[in-house]
Amino acid sequence: MGLDSLNFLEAVRGLPEQIADAHVAARDALRGASLPAPVDLTSIAVLGMGGSGISGDVLASVGSNELSLPVLVHKQIRTPAYIGERTLVFAVSYSGETEETVAMTRGAIAAGARVVVVSSGGELVRMAKESGALHLSCPSGFMPRAAIGALVAPILSTLGAIGLLTNVDDDLISARDQLGVRRDACAPEVAAPENIARELARNIGGTFPVIYGGGAIGSVAAMRWKCDINENAKAPAFWAAYPELDHNEICAWGQHGDVTRQVISMIELRHEFEHDRLSQRIEVTRDIVSEAVHQVLEVRASGNSRLAQLLDLMYLGDWVSVYMAMNAGVDPGPIEAIATLKGILGSTAQ
Repeated sequence: MGLDSLNFLEAVRGLPEQIADAHVAARDALRGASLPAPVDLTSIAVLGMGGSGISGDVLASVGSNELSLPVLVHKQIRTPAYIGERTLVFAVSYSGETEETVAMTRGAIAAGARVVVVSSGGELVRMAKESGALHLSCPSGFMPRAAIGALVAPILSTLGAIGLLTNVDDDLISARDQLGVRRDACAPEVAAPENIARELARNIGGTFPVIYGGGAIGSVAAMRWKCDINENAKAPAFWAAYPELDHNEICAWGQHGDVTRQVISMIELRHEFEHDRLSQRIEVTRDIVSEAVHQVLEVRASGNSRLAQLLDLMYLGDWVSVYMAMNAGVDPGPIEAIATLKGILGSTAQ
């Protein structure tokens, strides 16, 4: 693919196998583990940043129609005051060294929360051993943003083992299968226009993508696309979610159309779990906004479950961002701006 110093393309290509391996590993690790009963819990908290923290957003999205407990995802430094003995806490950091996640986890342990660490090593693992918290290990060697399967599978498997989520095994297998289908359609061996990821990257070109997603699934996918384009293509991108954007952002497309229609591409992420009223909103909003943007590009998810469709949309964004990098002559792997920031602050990796 050209410049790819960290072999990032192969990391993207391997996601179906990654989620399958993580599913098996988590299922094995949870056998005989001491887990709380649902009746002993009042909330679920996921602590994590960046490519690790989005695993919590995936959980909140796919579990929103089934979980009887609220899921709160925290991307901050201070430990929220509500976290206590009846909170199930997932501390998620691929490296185990993320400054913010370590700080929040330390507070959660001190508050007596039931902590599950999802990490490949680092300070979080040391804290888990010291406190007796459960550690679900991730394989080493990935970049955090390319490890979504290794981070999501342990969380979902834990909630399945506790009895808070049903059909977890089937959902993870279905997601793996759908990711395999998407990879076959988006791999470098497939040329545009048959390769939708290549075609989308070509159409976006030098415009600024604004990604809109609907509901719980579409909003997380839109956020992931934005982060992928930022980190992999090293390009600006923006996201918002229906229906909230129809209460504010829709007003932004009227005054500067002579500029925005030259530089903004709107990307709609659609899925089969949209509320009927949400689908209507998306279509009406497109009619209102389309005159003020360069183009509207629609993307539709495939898959047999909420998890499969969410990961399918996210995975397509991975591929699009890599092809955007390729088209711009950009190396998708290194994230030098983040490294520079952390070096200045003296903080640690995600």
